[in-house]
Amino acid sequence: MYKIAVIGGDGTGPEVVKEGLKVLKSVSSVFDIQFQFDDFDYGGDRYLKTGVVISDEEVDNLRKYDAIYLGAIGHPDVKPGILETGILLKLRFVLDQYINLRPIKLYPNVETPLANKKPEDIDFVVVRENTEDLYCGVGGFLRKGTKDEVATQEMIATRMGVERCVRYAFEYTKKRNRRRKLTLCAKTNVLTYAHDLWWRVFNEVAGEYPDVETDYAHVDATTMWMVKNPEWFDVIVTTNMFGDIITDLGAMIQGGMGIAAGGNINPNGVSMFEPIGGSAPKYTGKDVINPIAAILAGGMMLETLGEDAAAKAVEDASIAVISKMKSMSAGKMGYSTSQVGDMVAEGIKK
Repeated sequence: MYKIAVIGGDGTGPEVVKEGLKVLKSVSSVFDIQFQFDDFDYGGDRYLKTGVVISDEEVDNLRKYDAIYLGAIGHPDVKPGILETGILLKLRFVLDQYINLRPIKLYPNVETPLANKKPEDIDFVVVRENTEDLYCGVGGFLRKGTKDEVATQEMIATRMGVERCVRYAFEYTKKRNRRRKLTLCAKTNVLTYAHDLWWRVFNEVAGEYPDVETDYAHVDATTMWMVKNPEWFDVIVTTNMFGDIITDLGAMIQGGMGIAAGGNINPNGVSMFEPIGGSAPKYTGKDVINPIAAILAGGMMLETLGEDAAAKAVEDASIAVISKMKSMSAGKMGYSTSQVGDMVAEGIKK
């Protein structure tokens, strides 16, 4: 029995999560895996009614779950940053979800903006450190609102934080067992303190993994090669800020936000899985949003829970449905949101 905390969130979040749950229930019947799904209303509507984003007690309550399944956070009537910081970052930091895992994979029948690139060319994973760097909120203002204003935001890198991320990346590269190549993406020529620590830790840990090929690329070079030669990459490990940027680029080269899924991982605690796209409020209630990313996020959750066969079934069933879709864009799929969910769920049974 897996206890799953479900946070539909804002906009189209509840709609795509509904389809993901439909698929997971199909998985339950086929693979004899039992789930307990508990719904939580954390998001913009609740904040507007109560003024509460998510309390410390509510976050602590989530520790008793095996995983968190999230739809989307972001409400048009709430100032940007309140929900994102108050829910997403708080969950990542308090639950110590120190890895952000982002597969960048082009599926058949999905259009990429990269000329002449095929599914075999775009299939890599970004391991992003998820709880340090510029996202720690260390900094402040001096003379705010005046013409002499000063704003500071400090980049934080700890030996513990860097090493555990790097070790996870090496282990993941071994488990993935594709090319067994791990690339460090940083900016050691300019960020000569924090990224020197990344460089030294990466090379020290590499000595324990002689069967993994290592590589290094500055972040600017990484973005160029992701566009020109994405087939060069197997697994990339990088910092929080750089990971935030290159994974959005990755989402575009794999066909868009509608198909991009991710996980916020605590290998020894509660992990959270979500589609990468935002809440897309303009499509709310229209049954036109693409649920594939949310469904694939459910598959990632299964894999992280150790249910590899079920996870593969979710991906295979999703690929079969993707092959029939006209587009990955909302309103252009050739099917409704609920129809896509139905087809994937039925594919699991077949």
